[in-house]
Amino acid sequence: MGEVHEGNTIMDWMEQEQERGITITSAATTCFWKDHRINIIDTPGHVDFTIEVERSLRVLDGAIVVFDGVSGVEAQSETVWRQANKYHIPRICFINKMDRIGADFAKSVSSISHKLKITPVCLQLPIGSEENFKGVIDLVEEKAFIWDQDKLGEKYSTVPIPEEYKRPARKGREKMIEQIAELDDEIMQKYLAEESISTDEIKKVLRQATLNLKMTLVFCGSAFKNKGVQQIISAVLDYLPGPLDLPPIEGQGQGKKQGKKMLCPTDFEHPVCGFAFKLMEDTFAGHLTYIRVYSGCLKPGVPLLNTREAKKERIQKLLKIHSKSREEVPFLKAGDIGAVLGLKWTKTGDTLCTTAYPVSLESISFPEPVISMVIEPKSSVDQKKMMKVLQTIQREDPSCFISSDPETGQALLMGMGELHLEVLIHRLVKDHKVQVNTGPPKVSYRETILTSAEGKGIFDKKIGEQKQFAHVLLKIEPDKNLKALIFDNQVQETLPTEFISAIKEVIEGSSYAGLLMGYRLLGIKVCLLKAEYQGENEEGIKAALKTAAVQAFRKALTNSKSWLLEPIFNLEVLTPDEFLGDVMSDLNTRRAKVEEVFLENHLQVIKAQVPLAPLFGYATELRSLSQGRASFSMEMREYAPVPEKISKQVLV
Repeated sequence: MGEVHEGNTIMDWMEQEQERGITITSAATTCFWKDHRINIIDTPGHVDFTIEVERSLRVLDGAIVVFDGVSGVEAQSETVWRQANKYHIPRICFINKMDRIGADFAKSVSSISHKLKITPVCLQLPIGSEENFKGVIDLVEEKAFIWDQDKLGEKYSTVPIPEEYKRPARKGREKMIEQIAELDDEIMQKYLAEESISTDEIKKVLRQATLNLKMTLVFCGSAFKNKGVQQIISAVLDYLPGPLDLPPIEGQGQGKKQGKKMLCPTDFEHPVCGFAFKLMEDTFAGHLTYIRVYSGCLKPGVPLLNTREAKKERIQKLLKIHSKSREEVPFLKAGDIGAVLGLKWTKTGDTLCTTAYPVSLESISFPEPVISMVIEPKSSVDQKKMMKVLQTIQREDPSCFISSDPETGQALLMGMGELHLEVLIHRLVKDHKVQVNTGPPKVSYRETILTSAEGKGIFDKKIGEQKQFAHVLLKIEPDKNLKALIFDNQVQETLPTEFISAIKEVIEGSSYAGLLMGYRLLGIKVCLLKAEYQGENEEGIKAALKTAAVQAFRKALTNSKSWLLEPIFNLEVLTPDEFLGDVMSDLNTRRAKVEEVFLENHLQVIKAQVPLAPLFGYATELRSLSQGRASFSMEMREYAPVPEKISKQVLV
């Protein structure tokens, strides 16, 4: 057992994780409990590293969501909860830090109900709280667990429920049975008839309700002292799904089976299907690809098809991962999570399968970077090395992006927040020994249009002996949703699909650079009104149409009115009451829209929407305003138009 505060946990193995006392990258391991093997992925909680949560949830069957016993549900917890909803992940809740000053189990449960809009079902009650927290009551089995204070949670005693806790335990059990009776007729009949209900009956209904996402079970403890850890691991076996409990994962057929729905069941004899969810460069092992095997049995030397690249990959070695240590294994079976050595083409979100059963599973959507920083090598010797390392980091972390400033040509490192950029630079300097200079962080704006406009493009040239002609007319319109570009083909004449695809592809590519500052365009609908062409060579016609389409798109943008968009964040500040006025005044100077202020756990909670730009350096300023006693969390909300006064300042 390790402790995050002392920097000696098994899962937080990176130097920066140990220095900062937080999880930065997801880490995989395996543990054995009651004759079962459990694959565990530990993910970060900080919103800057949301990609680690996203790709882990994509391949996991269940989740333990950890909440703070003092703060309850925090803003970043809500983000993770929504990600779990997206992938329909059965989950159980663990209310942590029950031994901290201010810990309140009932308030934490209430915040789960209020903020996550669910009905929590408590299977445990704490015995004591804060410095008096010494154990938990199991409401299902009607017994108590008391921990040995000297053994850091390794030793505990199973005892009858203490006399002073019998009444709240009886009330808690009755409420739990009332909640499950609503989902099961047999339990309901026994409950109404006041007959005894066995532990096995209760567990069966709770498990099925959890798998069907109809219930969310709540446990409690203290990870700092390892209290409640054994019980939550047992709960994983009792209530969360194993690979065989879930239906076969669906995918889309490829090749001759293009577009057909194909199933990948958890079956060792089925053709192999695996999903690559994380890439990592290891100093000793080399290029590692983390993979979840959904079907079949993966073995070294067997060629597999990467369906995105339509290329074959050959596996050199298979590894079981235990945080930073590796163990070579002869195979990975359906349900396993491990790593593959030797893949050339595979990226995060790719499917690997046999050529006999070509299937593509749904990929992972990556968040858009919202902040950028100019980065350059300290010497010309480091130039090539820097770009090579940055490309490696981008492969590992798809939420960061490398581009160049359209005006200066300098390299831009883009990420999800100031902490994210700090970590990336630290890796560059400390881990890869590349000395760099960096500029101050800048907001990654977006651009949109306010008015509709038309544009036409004409390509008329003789290439070799052949004349190539193309005429494209299109119209652009603002889209209030401010999402990625929408393409609408309104050409009346029959136009070959491949030509429409070529025009759509080149316009989508052009949308990554607006006219104002070269930022990506959002909130635009492009209507293709006319597309005429002459020529005999298909590739030549495509090239002519693409050129004409780009001309038409840029002219339409010129004829329209462009506008800047800025990222808006949800901000949640927790501050003692005496600093509330100063904190609110400071937020007003940062263009914040305060939504609500309320008292919770002796702290004032401020919820606001704030543009990203004024939040640079906010952590330092908040510490100064509150004598280090206030804290905040934030998450990306949306892009919104920049006020005209601010826009003029940005565009200078």
